[in-house]
Amino acid sequence: MNSNAEATKTEDAGGMDLFGRYLSVWVALAIVAGVALGQFAPSVPETLSHFEYAQVSIPIAILIWAMIFPMMAQIDFSAIVGVRKEPKGLAITTIVNWLIKPFTMFAIAWFFLMVVFEPFIAPELASEYLAGAILLGAAPCTAMVFVWSYLTKGDAAYTLVQVSLNDIIMLFAFAPIVVFLLGISDIQVPWDTVILSVVLYIVIPLVAGYLTRRTLIARHGQRWYDDVFMKRLGPVTPAALIVTLVLLFAFQGDVILNNPLHIALIAVPLILQTVLIFAIAYGWAKMWKVRHCIAAPGAMIGASNFFELAVAAAIALFGLQSGAALATVVGVLVEVPLMLMLVKFANKTRGHFPA
Repeated sequence: MNSNAEATKTEDAGGMDLFGRYLSVWVALAIVAGVALGQFAPSVPETLSHFEYAQVSIPIAILIWAMIFPMMAQIDFSAIVGVRKEPKGLAITTIVNWLIKPFTMFAIAWFFLMVVFEPFIAPELASEYLAGAILLGAAPCTAMVFVWSYLTKGDAAYTLVQVSLNDIIMLFAFAPIVVFLLGISDIQVPWDTVILSVVLYIVIPLVAGYLTRRTLIARHGQRWYDDVFMKRLGPVTPAALIVTLVLLFAFQGDVILNNPLHIALIAVPLILQTVLIFAIAYGWAKMWKVRHCIAAPGAMIGASNFFELAVAAAIALFGLQSGAALATVVGVLVEVPLMLMLVKFANKTRGHFPA
């Protein structure tokens, strides 16, 4: 693999643009716009609610495919052969993402939402918020990791390896982990609905992205694919995300207006979980003497979330108006400013890692 080419690709696509830098601002504006739409034009969400099949909102499904497909189209699965270079970094990322993160998210979210905040949140709503947190915990980050890798001067080729393997594991691990953790939370969801979510929002975009990448590179070459196609495709994800959030909050307006404090309460366990997972992965990498350009992006993968998938799964499993969907969107709201703080910390501590 050409590390310089991959680094150039990440620098071109991964630098924090205007949308990414102010993502929390756009999400906050989407909350306002969505609540206003639901209150002053209730016919819009009511009409959209009729377009469903097997409990899946067709308009939302199309928007979520538009969010996820560009991310999958940039993944090069042939990069996985690069694991032979430095297996420690990949081992840390994989273990933290799939054997630690989902379960610490469950424990922290359960403690705060079901115990500490019990006087402020009705039990049924608290269970839905917990479900949303579980969905976030079971979906490690995919696309935004390239941004965090770029900002911490990470090894672009190795980050690609970590993300590619992570997506393959997600195909098989996401559904069992979600069903297990929801089950011990006394939140029952049918297996077929969870599997349908995995097929719709992981398998189909992953296969479509792989086939698109392979076909277009064969016809036009790698440079055209990276410099032309991916740059044209880039604005699709943020546009679809904002429209999805506006529609989501159009359905969530009454919940937010009646319980504005809940957004802050949901944010508390999500913030603590993010910091904890980063500390575990980053500290482990330091102990194992992993290079900083691998340690920093690896820690960011577990700390951040594939929130597009979490939002999609929450809507499919619990509905647009559910507390689970609201909790996943709060994850979007707090993630970017928190991750930028962790990027700053990682850059300041670069000297503590091997050169």
